[in-house]
Parts: sequence; C-alpha cells; structure tokens
Amino acid sequence: MLGPPHHFQSGDGTPPEGLSPLLPSFGFTQEQVACVCEVLQQSGNIERLGRFLWSLPACEKLHKHESVLKAKAIVAFHRGNFKELYRILESNQFSPHNHPKLQALWLKAHYVEAEKLRGRPLGAVGKYRVRRKFPLPRTIWDGEETSYCFKEKSRSVLRDW
Repeated sequence: MLGPPHHFQSGDGTPPEGLSPLLPSFGFTQEQVACVCEVLQQSGNIERLGRFLWSLPACEKLHKHESVLKAKAIVAFHRGNFKELYRILESNQFSPHNHPKLQALWLKAHYVEAEKLRGRPLGAVGKYRVRRKFPLPRTIWDGEETSYCFKEKSRSVLRDW
C-alpha cells in the first residue's frame, strides 16, 4: 500500500507544496485516502473498500471528498443499501467525469428494486418506465435529455449534417 506518512512531510513536519496536511490521528492525507479509494474501486475489491471506508476517522472534510463519496455509493450499491446510495447521490455534487459510473449505479439500483417488486426481470419498456419514474438527480447529470440513445446536441448535429 502507501509508505509511512512521514515520507510525505518536509523536515519541519509540514507537507510538501501541493499536498494537504495529514489528517489528525490517521496518518494519511486526503489525497492518499482518495487514491486508496480509487485503487480499491478499480480493482473491484468492494469488501475491502467497505472495510477501508469504515476505518476512516470521523472527519467531515474527508467524508465529503468526492472519491470517498463515490466509494461509499459503490459500497452501498453492492450491499443492496439503495436508500443510502440514493441519499449520497442526491445530496452531493459530483464532477462530470464521475457521472457515467454514478448514473449506471442509480439506474441499476432502481431496476433491481423494480424487478424485486414485479418478481421478474425488466424488459426494455419496463426499464424505460423506471427511468421516467426515477429521473437522474442533477448532482450526477448534465441536464441534457437522451433520446433514442443520443443526446439532444448530438441529434441536432446529425440532423444538420
């Protein structure tokens, strides 16, 4: 994993330029925590990611970091805790580069819930109805409608072409 925290500090105990200070009583910077979250997500090791998140100290700044929030959303999804997933996605703003992954989690969670209610897999029409009933929150969506698998801008470019 990461080396000891003292490698990331200068001789006077302050972090080198561009790095945040160590989190109190934890020994890692916010950036290091975010990096661990990203690596565990990409490796698909969701159980270990969940344990790592559980071990984080109660520090609001840390828990509001986008990588930590995204990791919490992924863990909530994999544990079937969709209520927590929706709360995280609806109450925190996310960068556009994270939107596709988070949108997929939002939709898949709603599909799974709808399938449980109906007792059978959803078809294309069922999924369409779920998307209409549970639109993406503004926190993970650029606001542009998708129609026939193309965003409106793309459709107008194709029409003009």
